[in-house]
Amino acid sequence: MSGPVVTAVVSGHTQGLGAAVAAELMTRGIAVLGVARGTAPELAARFGPLLREHQADLADSAALAAWLATPALRDFVGASTRVLLINNAGTVEPVGALHDQDPLAVAQAVALNVAAPVMLAAAVAGAARQADCRILHVSSGAARNAYTGWSVYGATKAALDHHARAVALDYPLPPQAGSAGVRICSLAPGVIDTAMQARIRATPESRFPLRERFLALQRDGALSSPEQSAAGVVDYLLAPGFGHDVVDDLRAAGSR
Repeated sequence: MSGPVVTAVVSGHTQGLGAAVAAELMTRGIAVLGVARGTAPELAARFGPLLREHQADLADSAALAAWLATPALRDFVGASTRVLLINNAGTVEPVGALHDQDPLAVAQAVALNVAAPVMLAAAVAGAARQADCRILHVSSGAARNAYTGWSVYGATKAALDHHARAVALDYPLPPQAGSAGVRICSLAPGVIDTAMQARIRATPESRFPLRERFLALQRDGALSSPEQSAAGVVDYLLAPGFGHDVVDDLRAAGSR
């Protein structure tokens, strides 16, 4: 018996964890629609027709809504029996105490970190009504613990956690893995050696007092590579029990 026809939508697929997740999916033969401000020429050269791309500023909610109103997403999903959405794109900015935050940067962070993933989730669920639809929000430990200087980042990631909790109530798990229905999880992938981590380490300590902690993680070799984390994220997403834990941590899942 042949397996499911699987397609995946990955936001922020041009760098860091998003690029590694897209590559991991395509290595497994899963077609990817990447949505980001730029393109990924290395992935395109490596995987050819398995990769489609749409350039969009995900912080521009009006432009994203206009694209989602076109047939592009439904055409990509087609007759897939399993559809994956990995909401990876995000920003850690603005970092600092409330009085140091630029209101426009706050609005852009909320649009990118919250509005875009929630909009994509709604659109993908609508396009995959007859499929095993799996939505994964890339969350963070900052969603579950407050950190000095990260009020905006933590709040936006906590919003994704709560979105997953509420969506899970709307869609009780189907009776068996692989049947049509919506499954969702907001997953913290751990601390990964990406450009975001580099920006964190470059932030002045006056704005982010925990900077030394992240410098120590790099010095001590405690950061996961994007490729290691991507393999874990994709394994988690494709596992039969995906969705049973609506808010989860990849490191804890690996020990279960």
